[in-house]
Amino acid sequence: MAHSHRETVLRKIPAEQLRLIVFDLDGTLIDSRADLTQSVNATLRHFHRHELPEDVIASYIGDGAGMLVRRALGDPDDTSLIDEAVEYFLVYYREHKLDNTYVYQGVLPLLEALRGHPRQPLLAVLSNKPVGPSRAICEALGLAEGMFRIYGGDSFETKKPDALGLETLLREAKAAPDQAVMIGDSDIDILAAQNAGTFSIGCGYGLSPHTLEIVPPDMLIHKPSDLMALLDL
Repeated sequence: MAHSHRETVLRKIPAEQLRLIVFDLDGTLIDSRADLTQSVNATLRHFHRHELPEDVIASYIGDGAGMLVRRALGDPDDTSLIDEAVEYFLVYYREHKLDNTYVYQGVLPLLEALRGHPRQPLLAVLSNKPVGPSRAICEALGLAEGMFRIYGGDSFETKKPDALGLETLLREAKAAPDQAVMIGDSDIDILAAQNAGTFSIGCGYGLSPHTLEIVPPDMLIHKPSDLMALLDL
């Protein structure tokens, strides 16, 4: 994927008609790689497994806590082991979710500009991370202010890439699919946008940028501040 100072344009997004802007959380608004890695490795230690390198664990992030732990354990058949490990991971992660996690540079000014914009688009978070830690992180790091909704992987019966979360947000925002954009760092976010019929923006700086080559977004950015021009701020 060619990195340049200009964003890669695949399908122009009509900024002037956007009424709903939906952000993924991990790898999009926040860098949570270190805390997720440490929580996974604490879980692996607890269950007498070898720890994994950060890059490997980062490649497992995006489908929610259950899949993250399952992959880290090597996809075992023992479902009770997976259930116990997920429970241990969530307890540990809730305690340590803000040890090293930070907001990417440029995100807070971007959100401030969106909140103050005359068009007043509605802003939302749709993560596959459980909603409890998602909301707590957003509140602690100053991301919750001005958010219309913050939804997580257990807010609905299905997670991204299923369209249910995005479709719910569209309905609640009274927005048509072509008045909304999903912004995320992985193919899961882009597929969710495609399934819901919304526009998509991929974040090449996130945790899973390699997956954006598999499912290309409408537009690709390389740093959060690129969104300023893209969203006509």
